[in-house]
Amino acid sequence: MFSIQFHVMRAAIGDASKALVTAPVGSFVHTNRLPGTSAAATSAVKRAYQRGELVRIRRGLYFKGAKTRYGTTRPSAEVIAVEVLGTTGAGPTGFSAARALGLTTQVPAEPTMVVTGPVPSAVPGMKVSTRGNLKRLALTSLEIAALELLRGDWETTVDEGWSALADAVGKAVAAGKLRWRELATAAESERSPRLRKNLQRLSEELQVSGTLT
Repeated sequence: MFSIQFHVMRAAIGDASKALVTAPVGSFVHTNRLPGTSAAATSAVKRAYQRGELVRIRRGLYFKGAKTRYGTTRPSAEVIAVEVLGTTGAGPTGFSAARALGLTTQVPAEPTMVVTGPVPSAVPGMKVSTRGNLKRLALTSLEIAALELLRGDWETTVDEGWSALADAVGKAVAAGKLRWRELATAAESERSPRLRKNLQRLSEELQVSGTLT
């Protein structure tokens, strides 16, 4: 019986190890998504980590970086944020929002993000806050960045001020990267009167420029 269990476990670890080998460099590895049992996946990941093939991000999440003379490469905090928080209902705020729209050269020491609903635990290398507006769940990361700037963040984070923000949002709308209707709908449920006032100002300017009809 023991021999059979040993061979089954060994085969399961082998399946998980093969999945790790075929995973592309620069990709994330979720332990619970590997083939085989939980124990087999954990064992395979542990071995790969000890060999320096994986970088631990948090419990159950690893990154398969490229091996260099200085060690295994790590993903940026922004890339980790997307993997952990997703791209729907979550996005950058503060200087991180301004950077997402190309509006500042400032690099925050710690990226700042916002999510819709509870804040996930143990998100390394970043500060995460929560917003209660459930309509944000329909927004992309870039659209949430625009909302955060319109709340007033633009005054302290955008290098060239309001005109640069209006120009960047207008170009994003024209390119189809930012959906104005969805942004405006979500803004209606925001608690910030300042945000709605800024959105109205921006709407009027984009109508004059012909971006919005």
